[in-house]
Amino acid sequence: MAAKYRFSMPTPKLKSTATSSLNSKVIVRSKKPAAVRSAYSEAEREEIFRRFSVQRPEPRGELEHTNPFTLVVAVALSAQATDAGVNKATRALFKIADTPEKMLALGEERVREYIKTIGLYRNKAKNVIALSQMLVEKFDGTVPQTRDELVTLPGVGRKTANVVLSMAFGQATMAVDTHIFRIANRIKLAPGKTPDEVEERLMKVVPKHYLYHAHHWLILHGRYTCKARKPECERCVIADICKSPEKTCDVPAPLVELPPQVIGEAVE
Repeated sequence: MAAKYRFSMPTPKLKSTATSSLNSKVIVRSKKPAAVRSAYSEAEREEIFRRFSVQRPEPRGELEHTNPFTLVVAVALSAQATDAGVNKATRALFKIADTPEKMLALGEERVREYIKTIGLYRNKAKNVIALSQMLVEKFDGTVPQTRDELVTLPGVGRKTANVVLSMAFGQATMAVDTHIFRIANRIKLAPGKTPDEVEERLMKVVPKHYLYHAHHWLILHGRYTCKARKPECERCVIADICKSPEKTCDVPAPLVELPPQVIGEAVE
């Protein structure tokens, strides 16, 4: 008969009370705030926007509008279209339909006729009627003044909402269009992979006292100087500060106030 063997488990060593007490403590380290992503120091960012403020003391958006409603419509129509092209299409439209109620009375088919020179005009006409309907039914015909409410309107995204909040209601926002997205990455001011990333970083790196006009300064700088195909560095007032690898000039243009903007005649 085979012998029976007993196997005993080794007795675990107990840690001392002091050691156990130390090990039981959970050390919680607070997260450090995310570093500001910019190639420029605080002093350099201050100087960049100071120069923009001298060049254009009162920058304005270049979409023609008469009230918050026509602004919402104009900005929604400007997606994948130029401001100049939208202005040409909406001048006649806004003369007869400058409220949600009047736009609804006009109807989708007639709206299409007014905006048919704009890209994606069929879908945009549908959105204009739908957003007008929502404004009447949900907001008593008044354009809401919060981003969360604005983005519920058909055809209105975050960028459109930010433009409306800034231009119609005086809120400091950063509406990241193609110009701002390009500038933020090209000159390494606030690089990001998406418009939302760029928006978040610009809101951190732009000096607070310049924030209200900052998105217009950057749009106009991208539209007329730091152009998409070829930046005109010799006309740039921040050429000496700029850290873009595409830069072709280190001498800044004379820092003088530019002539007043002529709204509606923008050259894209």
